Amino acid sequence: WLFFFLVFFFKPKTAYEMKKGEVTKVLNSLAAVAAKEVKKGKFVIPGVCMIKTRLKPATKAGKREMFGKVCVVKAKPAKTVVKAFPVAALKKSV
Repeated sequence: WLFFFLVFFFKPKTAYEMKKGEVTKVLNSLAAVAAKEVKKGKFVIPGVCMIKTRLKPATKAGKREMFGKVCVVKAKPAKTVVKAFPVAALKKSV
């Protein structure tokens, strides 16, 4: 989603007179670096966003009350969740 966000909202090819293929290569290399670095826990794209990972714990099976009704819930394994947070400067500019 970050690739599409950068391409459609920032329009980098018009700002720097780059061709679409060149922009795609730059963003693909950025995505590869981000994927490698985010495994360590945190990756920051200066002025745009911070990408973090965290371990979501496993849930037990059982009965839970949702919206006033008791539902049977299956057990779910632990998983790693990736989230992106906009940088404070970007939030203030909007």
